[in-house]
Amino acid sequence: MNQPVIEAASRPAVGGGFRLQWEAAQNAHVLLYPEGMIKLNGSAGEILRRCDGATTIGDITADLERAFATANLFDDVIRFVSMAVEKKWLQIRT
Repeated sequence: MNQPVIEAASRPAVGGGFRLQWEAAQNAHVLLYPEGMIKLNGSAGEILRRCDGATTIGDITADLERAFATANLFDDVIRFVSMAVEKKWLQIRT
C-alpha cells in the first residue's frame, strides 16, 4: 500500500487502535494501544492532540505557531506527521 501524500491540506487523525490521552502520572500525553503505551514528548503531544481528522496540517501548524508564539513550524509538523503515519499512529483522512 502506498503512503498518502502529506501536504498542508491533509487531515490527520489518530490511527485505529490508538487512543491519545493526558497521563498525569507520566506528566505527558501518551498514545495507548492494546499492547502498551507510547509516552510522547511535548511537541509530539501538542501535534497529535490537534489531529482530529477534520483540521488540516496547515491549520494545525498555524495553531501551534499562535499557541507558542513562534514561526516556521510547517516542515517540522510535516516530518512528524509523516513519521507518525509510517508508524500507524496517524492516518490521513481525505
